[in-house]
Amino acid sequence: MTENHVDPSRANFDGFKALDRDQPIDMLNLVRFRDTAAYPGDHPLAAERLTGAEAYANYGSESGPVFARVGGTVLWSGEPQAMVIGPEAEIWHTAFVAHYPNAHAFLEMVADPDYQKAVIHRQAAVETSRLIRHKPRDAGEGFG
Repeated sequence: MTENHVDPSRANFDGFKALDRDQPIDMLNLVRFRDTAAYPGDHPLAAERLTGAEAYANYGSESGPVFARVGGTVLWSGEPQAMVIGPEAEIWHTAFVAHYPNAHAFLEMVADPDYQKAVIHRQAAVETSRLIRHKPRDAGEGFG
């Protein structure tokens, strides 16, 4: 079976939770949208034939207040234009870095009932994605 990388695997989520929860975290998000959102047949938006980007906008609208309430901010957002180094098949429609004051805030967000209701839009919207946790470090003049 092909992994679609829309939701975290149990092993990956357990690995996330095993890391230090008290430090600030930055989450790199790379997202490729479906051409047409794939809502479950009984969902009110299933017959609307929304694009993946439109469904993802619904996810942002509904999850955004929870994200802000836990102290989340978007540090950087961009529209990928060309793969310079990497597999040509890895096409991303949006990329952004979300900052959380600590991992507890991220875990609080994903457990929130309003956030959990919003996730249906993300699942309908996303063909594949990458979510990579980072420990922030001071920016400097070098790469290291």
